[in-house]
Amino acid sequence: MASFSVVTNISASNATANLVSTNLGLQKAITRLSSGLRINNSGDDAAGLAVANSYRSAQAVLTQGVQNANDGLSTLQIKDGALNNISTLLDRLSTLATQAASSASSVDHTVLNNEFQDVLSEIDREASVAGLDSSTGFSVFVSSDGTNGVVGGSIDAADTTTLGIDSLDVSNSDDAASAVAAVASAITTLGQTQASVGTLENRLQYAISLSSSQIVNDQAAESRIRDANIAQESANLTKYQILTQSGIAALAQANQSSAAVLTLLR
Repeated sequence: MASFSVVTNISASNATANLVSTNLGLQKAITRLSSGLRINNSGDDAAGLAVANSYRSAQAVLTQGVQNANDGLSTLQIKDGALNNISTLLDRLSTLATQAASSASSVDHTVLNNEFQDVLSEIDREASVAGLDSSTGFSVFVSSDGTNGVVGGSIDAADTTTLGIDSLDVSNSDDAASAVAAVASAITTLGQTQASVGTLENRLQYAISLSSSQIVNDQAAESRIRDANIAQESANLTKYQILTQSGIAALAQANQSSAAVLTLLR
């Protein structure tokens, strides 16, 4: 049975409770619209926040992995350039050895041998400058996928000792003839080193392409969880603004109804 009471205004209490709920929704809609994020604190979506954070962490690792791969690629390109130079120097050695292998009286073996030794020294110098004077391991961390997250291999040395030409000379036609064969073998050995460097360069380029694609996909996945749907939040803002206004009007009406009980005392 309905009753009239001044002490307890049930209608006003209901209107107040609804206004509190409406105000919370309004503040949340304003926060999401102003920040652009659906999740602004852990309470908004605790489980979703954990997943979004894992995607963000993966992006950080992959982004640095791309940087690592680019740095590694630069290192390999320096070595590749030195190997190309050494290849050119080997061609010069072949030319000198072939010229010195002739027994014609016009051949000055001393002059040819002096240049031959200078070229050998230049090969060692360039190998040392480029870090090719000893066999080295090479690895680049590109992602947190265990062994699959590392691109690595080994790069053989390209100095005269490794190429087997350190003790050559062309001071006479017989030694020069032997040098021709030795330099040809060195060219084959150098080609294998160049191939290993080229393979690593290609692998890093593929790794960069894959990581870049993964970064975009992780960003999209995080966005779907973390970012606010602006259209939806705009609709929510309008809804809660209307509810706030109607709630205030309803509360005013509830208070007025309670005050109307006073007319009974007249």
